[in-house]
Amino acid sequence: MNILGIESSSLVASVALLSDDILTAEYTVNFKKTHSQTLLPMLDEIVTMTGVSLDQVDAIAVSAGPGSFTGLRIGSATGKGLGLALKKPLISVPTIDAMAYQFYGSSSIICPIMDARRNQVYTGIYDNRKGFLVRKESCAMDIRDLIEELNSMGEPVIFSGDGVPAYKESIEEFMRVPFEFAPAHLNRQRAGAVAAYGARLFLQGKTVTAAEHAPDYLRKPQAEREREEALKGE
Repeated sequence: MNILGIESSSLVASVALLSDDILTAEYTVNFKKTHSQTLLPMLDEIVTMTGVSLDQVDAIAVSAGPGSFTGLRIGSATGKGLGLALKKPLISVPTIDAMAYQFYGSSSIICPIMDARRNQVYTGIYDNRKGFLVRKESCAMDIRDLIEELNSMGEPVIFSGDGVPAYKESIEEFMRVPFEFAPAHLNRQRAGAVAAYGARLFLQGKTVTAAEHAPDYLRKPQAEREREEALKGE
Protein backbone atom coordinates (compact mmCIF):
# COMPACT_ATOMS: atom_id res chain seq x y z
CA MET A 1 0.00 0.00 0.00
CA ASN A 2 1.43 3.35 -1.09
CA ILE A 3 0.04 6.54 0.46
CA LEU A 4 1.15 9.96 -0.73
CA GLY A 5 0.98 12.64 1.97
CA ILE A 6 0.65 16.39 1.37
CA GLU A 7 0.97 18.99 4.14
CA SER A 8 0.58 22.74 3.48
CA SER A 9 -1.60 24.03 6.32
CA SER A 10 1.02 26.45 7.64
CA LEU A 11 4.44 27.83 6.70
CA VAL A 12 5.63 24.22 6.46
CA ALA A 13 5.49 22.59 3.03
CA SER A 14 5.88 18.83 3.16
CA VAL A 15 5.38 15.80 0.91
CA ALA A 16 5.86 12.16 1.92
CA LEU A 17 5.48 8.64 0.59
CA LEU A 18 4.44 5.83 2.90
CA SER A 19 4.90 2.27 1.61
CA ASP A 20 3.03 -0.13 3.90
CA ASP A 21 4.55 0.59 7.33
CA ILE A 22 7.69 2.27 6.01
CA LEU A 23 8.10 6.01 5.54
CA THR A 24 9.95 5.70 2.23
CA ALA A 25 10.53 9.41 1.67
CA GLU A 26 9.71 12.77 3.20
CA TYR A 27 10.61 16.24 1.94
CA THR A 28 9.88 19.06 4.38
CA VAL A 29 10.70 22.76 4.12
CA ASN A 30 9.84 25.35 6.77
CA PHE A 31 10.77 28.52 4.97
CA LYS A 32 9.14 31.60 3.49
CA LYS A 33 8.24 30.32 0.05
CA THR A 34 4.75 29.90 -1.34
CA HIS A 35 3.50 26.33 -1.42
CA SER A 36 2.66 26.71 -5.09
CA GLN A 37 6.41 27.03 -5.67
CA THR A 38 7.45 24.09 -3.51
CA LEU A 39 4.95 21.22 -3.43
CA LEU A 40 5.20 19.96 -7.01
CA PRO A 41 9.03 20.16 -7.22
CA MET A 42 9.23 18.33 -3.88
CA LEU A 43 6.83 15.69 -5.15
CA ASP A 44 8.85 15.28 -8.34
CA GLU A 45 12.03 14.85 -6.30
CA ILE A 46 10.48 12.11 -4.16
CA VAL A 47 9.23 10.24 -7.23
CA THR A 48 12.66 10.49 -8.84
CA MET A 49 14.56 9.39 -5.73
CA THR A 50 12.30 6.44 -4.82
CA GLY A 51 11.46 5.20 -8.30
CA VAL A 52 7.82 4.84 -7.22
CA SER A 53 5.60 6.28 -9.93
CA LEU A 54 2.44 8.18 -9.06
CA ASP A 55 0.43 5.45 -10.78
CA GLN A 56 1.51 3.12 -7.96
CA VAL A 57 -0.04 5.34 -5.28
CA ASP A 58 -3.19 3.87 -3.74
CA ALA A 59 -4.48 7.11 -2.24
CA ILE A 60 -3.50 10.71 -1.58
CA ALA A 61 -3.68 11.95 2.01
CA VAL A 62 -4.12 15.72 2.25
CA SER A 63 -3.85 17.81 5.40
CA ALA A 64 -7.38 19.20 5.24
CA GLY A 65 -7.31 21.85 7.97
CA PRO A 66 -7.55 23.89 9.99
CA GLY A 67 -4.74 26.24 9.12
CA SER A 68 -3.73 28.93 6.64
CA PHE A 69 -6.53 29.52 4.16
CA THR A 70 -4.10 30.03 1.28
CA GLY A 71 -1.94 27.06 2.27
CA LEU A 72 -4.92 24.74 2.61
CA ARG A 73 -6.31 25.81 -0.76
CA ILE A 74 -2.98 25.11 -2.47
CA GLY A 75 -2.60 21.71 -0.82
CA SER A 76 -6.19 20.82 -1.61
CA ALA A 77 -5.84 21.90 -5.23
CA THR A 78 -2.63 19.86 -5.57
CA GLY A 79 -4.25 16.75 -4.10
CA LYS A 80 -7.42 17.15 -6.16
CA GLY A 81 -5.45 17.67 -9.36
CA LEU A 82 -3.40 14.54 -8.76
CA GLY A 83 -6.47 12.56 -7.75
CA LEU A 84 -8.37 13.55 -10.87
CA ALA A 85 -5.43 12.90 -13.19
CA LEU A 86 -4.51 9.56 -11.61
CA LYS A 87 -8.08 8.50 -10.74
CA LYS A 88 -7.05 7.95 -7.12
CA PRO A 89 -9.10 8.55 -3.95
CA LEU A 90 -8.24 11.26 -1.47
CA ILE A 91 -8.04 11.00 2.32
CA SER A 92 -8.97 14.16 4.17
CA VAL A 93 -6.71 14.17 7.24
CA PRO A 94 -7.48 16.65 10.03
CA THR A 95 -4.33 18.73 10.46
CA ILE A 96 -4.41 18.73 14.26
CA ASP A 97 -4.98 14.96 14.38
CA ALA A 98 -1.91 14.35 12.22
CA MET A 99 0.20 16.62 14.43
CA ALA A 100 -0.85 14.67 17.52
CA TYR A 101 -0.30 11.32 15.79
CA GLN A 102 3.44 12.05 15.76
CA PHE A 103 3.40 11.39 19.53
CA TYR A 104 1.86 7.92 19.28
CA GLY A 105 2.52 6.04 22.52
CA SER A 106 3.28 9.12 24.62
CA SER A 107 2.28 8.99 28.28
CA SER A 108 1.29 12.69 28.28
CA ILE A 109 -1.77 14.44 26.92
CA ILE A 110 -0.93 15.87 23.49
CA CYS A 111 -2.13 19.37 22.64
CA PRO A 112 -1.11 20.82 19.26
CA ILE A 113 -1.80 24.54 18.92
CA MET A 114 -1.78 26.58 15.73
CA ASP A 115 -1.86 30.35 15.98
CA ALA A 116 -5.29 31.62 14.84
CA ARG A 117 -4.54 35.17 16.10
CA ARG A 118 -6.50 37.39 18.50
CA ASN A 119 -5.63 35.04 21.40
CA GLN A 120 -7.24 32.18 19.49
CA VAL A 121 -5.68 28.84 18.59
CA TYR A 122 -6.68 25.90 16.45
CA THR A 123 -6.29 22.94 18.74
CA GLY A 124 -7.39 19.52 19.91
CA ILE A 125 -6.63 17.24 22.86
CA TYR A 126 -5.33 13.68 22.41
CA ASP A 127 -4.48 10.64 24.50
CA ASN A 128 -1.98 8.31 22.85
CA ARG A 129 -1.35 5.92 25.73
CA LYS A 130 -3.54 3.15 24.42
CA GLY A 131 -3.84 3.64 20.69
CA PHE A 132 -4.96 7.05 19.49
CA LEU A 133 -7.86 8.65 21.34
CA VAL A 134 -9.31 12.04 20.40
CA ARG A 135 -10.44 13.64 23.65
CA LYS A 136 -11.29 16.97 22.06
CA GLU A 137 -11.82 17.32 18.32
CA SER A 138 -10.22 20.09 16.27
CA CYS A 139 -11.65 23.48 17.11
CA ALA A 140 -10.82 27.17 17.41
CA MET A 141 -10.79 28.53 20.96
CA ASP A 142 -9.27 31.14 23.25
CA ILE A 143 -5.85 30.13 24.59
CA ARG A 144 -6.85 30.91 28.18
CA ASP A 145 -9.94 28.70 27.90
CA LEU A 146 -7.75 25.91 26.53
CA ILE A 147 -5.30 26.27 29.41
CA GLU A 148 -8.14 26.12 31.93
CA GLU A 149 -9.50 22.96 30.30
CA LEU A 150 -6.08 21.29 30.37
CA ASN A 151 -5.56 22.27 34.01
CA SER A 152 -8.93 20.72 34.89
CA MET A 153 -7.81 17.40 33.39
CA GLY A 154 -4.92 17.21 35.88
CA GLU A 155 -2.52 15.35 33.57
CA PRO A 156 0.90 16.19 32.05
CA VAL A 157 0.71 17.93 28.66
CA ILE A 158 2.98 18.21 25.62
CA PHE A 159 2.41 21.28 23.43
CA SER A 160 3.45 21.49 19.78
CA GLY A 161 2.75 23.73 16.81
CA ASP A 162 3.37 27.27 15.65
CA GLY A 163 1.09 28.53 18.41
CA VAL A 164 3.77 27.74 20.99
CA PRO A 165 6.02 30.74 20.23
CA ALA A 166 2.98 33.04 20.12
CA TYR A 167 1.47 31.86 23.43
CA LYS A 168 4.46 30.46 25.30
CA GLU A 169 4.34 33.17 27.97
CA SER A 170 0.65 32.54 28.69
CA ILE A 171 1.25 28.80 28.89
CA GLU A 172 4.17 29.23 31.28
CA GLU A 173 2.21 31.67 33.45
CA PHE A 174 -1.14 29.93 33.73
CA MET A 175 -0.54 26.18 33.36
CA ARG A 176 -0.91 24.42 36.73
CA VAL A 177 -0.10 20.88 35.63
CA PRO A 178 3.28 19.58 34.38
CA PHE A 179 3.90 20.47 30.75
CA GLU A 180 6.65 20.59 28.15
CA PHE A 181 7.15 21.82 24.62
CA ALA A 182 7.87 19.39 21.80
CA PRO A 183 11.42 19.31 20.39
CA ALA A 184 12.25 20.70 16.95
CA HIS A 185 11.70 17.47 15.00
CA LEU A 186 8.15 17.11 16.35
CA ASN A 187 6.89 20.65 16.84
CA ARG A 188 5.51 21.34 13.36
CA GLN A 189 3.38 19.63 10.74
CA ARG A 190 4.91 16.83 8.68
CA ALA A 191 3.60 15.01 5.63
CA GLY A 192 4.95 11.76 7.07
CA ALA A 193 2.39 12.01 9.86
CA VAL A 194 -0.34 12.93 7.37
CA ALA A 195 0.51 9.84 5.30
CA ALA A 196 0.73 7.56 8.35
CA TYR A 197 -2.57 8.71 9.83
CA GLY A 198 -4.04 8.75 6.34
CA ALA A 199 -3.12 5.07 5.91
CA ARG A 200 -5.06 4.31 9.07
CA LEU A 201 -8.12 6.15 7.72
CA PHE A 202 -7.69 4.46 4.33
CA LEU A 203 -7.92 1.01 5.93
CA GLN A 204 -11.12 2.17 7.63
CA GLY A 205 -12.57 3.07 4.25
CA LYS A 206 -12.56 6.81 4.97
CA THR A 207 -11.78 8.14 1.51
CA VAL A 208 -13.44 10.62 -0.82
CA THR A 209 -13.21 11.26 -4.52
CA ALA A 210 -11.02 14.09 -5.74
CA ALA A 211 -14.16 16.03 -6.64
CA GLU A 212 -15.59 15.61 -3.13
CA HIS A 213 -12.52 16.72 -1.21
CA ALA A 214 -12.59 20.19 0.36
CA PRO A 215 -10.54 21.88 3.09
CA ASP A 216 -12.01 22.28 6.58
CA TYR A 217 -11.23 25.85 7.62
CA LEU A 218 -13.19 25.64 10.91
CA ARG A 219 -13.99 29.34 10.67
CA LYS A 220 -14.36 32.08 8.09
CA PRO A 221 -11.33 34.03 6.78
CA GLN A 222 -10.30 37.01 8.90
CA ALA A 223 -11.16 39.51 6.16
CA GLU A 224 -14.68 38.09 5.91
CA ARG A 225 -15.12 38.17 9.70
CA GLU A 226 -13.94 41.77 9.87
CA ARG A 227 -16.33 42.72 7.08
CA GLU A 228 -19.26 41.12 8.92
CA GLU A 229 -18.31 42.94 12.12
CA ALA A 230 -18.13 46.24 10.25
CA LEU A 231 -21.58 45.68 8.73
CA LYS A 232 -23.04 44.95 12.18
CA GLY A 233 -21.69 48.28 13.41
CA GLU A 234 -23.38 50.29 10.66
